[in-house]
Amino acid sequence: MLSADELTYHVEACALNKRESQKVLYSSFYGYAMAICDRYANKQEDAVEILNDGFLKIFKEIHHYKPAYSDVVSSFKGWLRKIMVYTAIDHFRKNHKHQMVTQLDNVVYQIVTVSEDAIDKLSYEDIIRAVQELSPGYRTVFNLFVIEGLSHEEIANHLGVSIGTSKSNLSKARKHLQKILFKQNETLIAKNAV
Repeated sequence: MLSADELTYHVEACALNKRESQKVLYSSFYGYAMAICDRYANKQEDAVEILNDGFLKIFKEIHHYKPAYSDVVSSFKGWLRKIMVYTAIDHFRKNHKHQMVTQLDNVVYQIVTVSEDAIDKLSYEDIIRAVQELSPGYRTVFNLFVIEGLSHEEIANHLGVSIGTSKSNLSKARKHLQKILFKQNETLIAKNAV
């Protein structure tokens, strides 16, 4: 990770379109940005596309960047995170908005309670994989509400849907995620029993 002085230097150099500093920022924040993008994509290729589009926006707008608070690195990470989230929203709108209200609305899920022991055994990768299995509409609303902390009104404004659709999709995302996690737990138990 870059120090505050190094980050400040590279941000200023990126504002002058210095390619070497762009490479340094890209490689330094790649993992952090990819973790954000992975939550919104259902395929690795989509996550990479969101990430690259986000970095293009960052390099285009970096001359406007000013640290929001004294911790320069955390301030930059917050700015980068916001750009990656909004880039993921743009990607969703461009590619998946028509899937937001689908025949999935008519699906009835049988929800089985997942025990605390099963949840404790889940890794970060298991949870991300489960979130990636959600439909694009459910996944986007889930991430914006649960991870990013946006209100249903904010989500509705960003996605161009009604507040009711946002609430409905969050509820359905939670139910579907619970079903996915239950299946993962059953698979884990079956493997351990062998």
